Amino acid sequence: MPMHDWSRVQAGIFHHFHHSWIEEIARTLNRGLLPPDHYALAEQFVGGFGPDVLTLKDHAPADDPEPGDWTFQPDRSDGTGKTAVLSLPDIEVTAETDMQYYRRKQKAVSVRHVSDDRVVAVIEVVSRANKASRAGIEAFVEKVAQLLEQGIHLLILDPHPPTRRDPQGIHGAIWEWISGDEYQAPAEKTLTLVAYEAALVTRAYVKPLAVGDALQDMPVFLKPSAQVPVPLEATYRAAFEAMPRRWRSVLEAEDRQT
Repeated sequence: MPMHDWSRVQAGIFHHFHHSWIEEIARTLNRGLLPPDHYALAEQFVGGFGPDVLTLKDHAPADDPEPGDWTFQPDRSDGTGKTAVLSLPDIEVTAETDMQYYRRKQKAVSVRHVSDDRVVAVIEVVSRANKASRAGIEAFVEKVAQLLEQGIHLLILDPHPPTRRDPQGIHGAIWEWISGDEYQAPAEKTLTLVAYEAALVTRAYVKPLAVGDALQDMPVFLKPSAQVPVPLEATYRAAFEAMPRRWRSVLEAEDRQT
């Protein structure tokens, strides 16, 4: 199956596909591709931060307040014996963006070791929201650098063309951040698959591709010099076939015309 042009649909449609592809990758890894002492989880990314990179906790965290709950209950009185309440001022909203919502709600696959449930690798599908602002792409690149610094291997799948914030693609932005060196992406292949091996030195295994190219397996490293192949084409196909027919037809329209 060819890589589709995801700029043809709204960010929310790709967000739906993003979650499906992540779930397919996690399920496929757990069906025997990973060694028996490893397992994969599809985990929520909130506010740009990923799963606990050290260990899973034995207890459930307290529930976070729901987005949009703007009432704050401070531990003090306003002098009348009643609890003071801070709420939104009566000011009309003049602008908003949904890109931050999609960036904060995306998932990634974490690969963990059974001995202590520590994260050894992360597989992430880049969303359009990651590239929609300078803050978004800086947060993404900084997160990648922090994971590599902690010895966590990465597989990053970027099905979106470069923007002015990542003119050489997502790998170019990451590589300049962690090494200071420039990466020149091929002009005709603007999408990127890249596996990072976090050893004493960081190694990048880059596969550029274009819209219409078939996906190929990419490695996810479990430790230096030890990796398993991730079947990207099969998982992509399964996620795409589960998409609503209405949006599959939009994405496949260009294929029928060529």
